[in-house]
Amino acid sequence: QVQLVESGGGLVQAGGSLRLSCAASGRTFSNYAMGWFRQAPGKEREFVAAFNWSGGSTLYADSVKGRFTISRDNAKNTVYLQMNSLKPEDTGVYYCAARYGGSYYPNSDPSWYHYWGQGTQVTVSS
Repeated sequence: QVQLVESGGGLVQAGGSLRLSCAASGRTFSNYAMGWFRQAPGKEREFVAAFNWSGGSTLYADSVKGRFTISRDNAKNTVYLQMNSLKPEDTGVYYCAARYGGSYYPNSDPSWYHYWGQGTQVTVSS
């Protein structure tokens, strides 16, 4: 079992920045594929960014490419999502997800992941 706890959400003006953290516990973190997803009110959960299991390959949604950066610190069992140039359409609950192993290519399908955090709210005002 892996427990995931997100933090770092909040209210920010358009153009601002936030850094989300996802702390993992329960297992060796380094061999887990990790992903960030978000869900706006009335919408389905959507992919934001992901690492493959080794951390050597990343994938971003087109809507966040060039503005968001996913990173991981295996020593701290933590994954980060640096979000810059935020837009009102980035508003939503952001979730961290994990699954042991996987292929070289990061996975953007939320149903592929086994473990989820409780989410952290990000609100971007215009």
